[in-house]
Amino acid sequence: MEDSNTSANPSIHALSDPARRTLLRGGAAAAFLAPLAGIGSLGALSGCASTGEAAGSAAAPLLGFKSVPVGTADTVVVPEGYSVQVIAPWGAPVGLSGEMPAFKPDASNSAAEQEAQFGMHHDGIHFFAQNGSTSGLLAMNHEYVDSGLLFKDGMANWSAEKVRKAQAAHGVSICEVEQKNGQWAVVLPSPWARRITARTPMRVSGPAAGHALMRTAADAAGRQVLGTLNNCASGITPWGTYLTCEENFINYFKGPDTPDAHQKRWGLKKGDGGYRWAEHDARFDAAQHPNEINRFGWVVEIDPANPSSVPVKRSALGRAAHEGATVALTRDQRAVVYMGEDSRFEYIYKFVSRDAMRPGGASANAELLDHGTLYVARFDADGRGQWLPLLHGQGPLGAANGFADQGEVVIKSRQASDLLGATKMDRPEWIAVDAAGWVYCTLTNNSSRGAAGLPGVDAANPRANNTMGHIIRWKEEGDHDGLRFAWNHFVLAGDPANERAEAQGQVKGDALGCPDGLWVDRRGVLWVQTDMSTSAMGKGDLKGLGNNQMLAADVRSGELRRFLVGPVGCEITGATATPDGRTMFINIQHPGESASELSDPAAPTKNSSWPDRDPAGRPRSATVVIRKNDGGVIGS
Repeated sequence: MEDSNTSANPSIHALSDPARRTLLRGGAAAAFLAPLAGIGSLGALSGCASTGEAAGSAAAPLLGFKSVPVGTADTVVVPEGYSVQVIAPWGAPVGLSGEMPAFKPDASNSAAEQEAQFGMHHDGIHFFAQNGSTSGLLAMNHEYVDSGLLFKDGMANWSAEKVRKAQAAHGVSICEVEQKNGQWAVVLPSPWARRITARTPMRVSGPAAGHALMRTAADAAGRQVLGTLNNCASGITPWGTYLTCEENFINYFKGPDTPDAHQKRWGLKKGDGGYRWAEHDARFDAAQHPNEINRFGWVVEIDPANPSSVPVKRSALGRAAHEGATVALTRDQRAVVYMGEDSRFEYIYKFVSRDAMRPGGASANAELLDHGTLYVARFDADGRGQWLPLLHGQGPLGAANGFADQGEVVIKSRQASDLLGATKMDRPEWIAVDAAGWVYCTLTNNSSRGAAGLPGVDAANPRANNTMGHIIRWKEEGDHDGLRFAWNHFVLAGDPANERAEAQGQVKGDALGCPDGLWVDRRGVLWVQTDMSTSAMGKGDLKGLGNNQMLAADVRSGELRRFLVGPVGCEITGATATPDGRTMFINIQHPGESASELSDPAAPTKNSSWPDRDPAGRPRSATVVIRKNDGGVIGS
């Protein structure tokens, strides 16, 4: 886990009030909610899932299923009355006309074949309806690869072909899916099918486009980048596009013998980061091409309805180890993008567009995310907070501190946030917005919190050796473009069976650890997915939590109820649904992953054979379709 924030800015101004360490229950203490006084209700948010009466009335219970137990089986477990179906596994054809190579269980598919197949390690996902709730497009991310599974002989006999295949297994897949007779399937072929990889040409827009720090030998103009990678969480826009986010990109680069201060702040170290791409693709050698690292770490906008469109890296949203990008609209229709950066002691950001969204879809809003203001969050100890603008020429963000212009500010957003005194968080990941205006962010964990020489506990991050993680939430003052907000903790994750008090948490309902994925459905249910690492799963504070899971939360009462448990070694990630709420799609990432995150190519099914159950095959990330047997709404 990348950890490079050595800035001297304080993490927060004081330790946490004990009241703020407890779960927000429906009738929380007045003192706990005091900072929210005077912040009016935002009402339904245009462009966001509407929760209707679920946002605050005492209507029928949101959660109508019986909780499933903690489990360690190599399968997907859902409540009684539900069924699961697997589609779109790694290596299956995505549906490109004339290019539909079948998956070879021995991993002998070529790089060219992988370019026409679903990538590896599925992550963020969204369903774009085309015909109501019976057909549409799925856009999904492919975060990284396990070379022990991707190649017959793992990383032995390393070659340019292997690098190209690994690059092809990254990025984004877009496929068409349809439902017939209660079963979903990928449409083969489909005019909408598309693979976007680490080699796909992309345009750079916004203040970093053409900047000197973006120019390379292959791109003297600094406006076109080859590829996207480490695509983690995602987002959608109200104008119909998909946002994919480049997370831990620095691990793909080979660092020079002595990285400079800028490279160090972004986590670059001497030598190869483990992927070995630089051996056969020189642009990933930072000693030869030092600016190439600046061309990754962006939010990329893709139009799934236009397969010939060029993906765009939206630099106005800032550079970061981006986990996700969640879009809300202000009442005057300006776009607000909330973003977390999944690294220890990094920051939470938001971008507010200058202009309002226009009718007409993607083409009418092609530049909406290129103009606006980027902010970073400061969470104060009194339960309030402030958004600090990352604007060139304001405060410390001038030439004297190494910022020549706004392009340099967004390229060096970490350094800018350091100078502004933003709050160092415990790995901020997915963000979700509900119809009442609450913004939720998962803080997965941070075992380094409080360690010698590192930031101690603070109000927003109140636990040392934070192995369990928590979910923080806030409400803006006025509207989503507000400069101030009030915040509290929705839940401190944990297991009451733990001996260590700091790992017991404050959970109303089922125990959980390491919350990661977040999604609010149309009824107002907050779905929470966990990502306990395979190196820690089943050990220490996580010993009683089994495999990773997905829970449903009723935000009115604070109850968390376990809905799904995944197969061995997997992460549960990504959630989306059809408009009628009767079909849910989630992703199972890296089933069978080992503690080292690199499988033994001689024994690929040692830990898992999900989903194929082929002893001669290998585990495969895949999309899981969840339906209620009686045809009802998921979770009801």
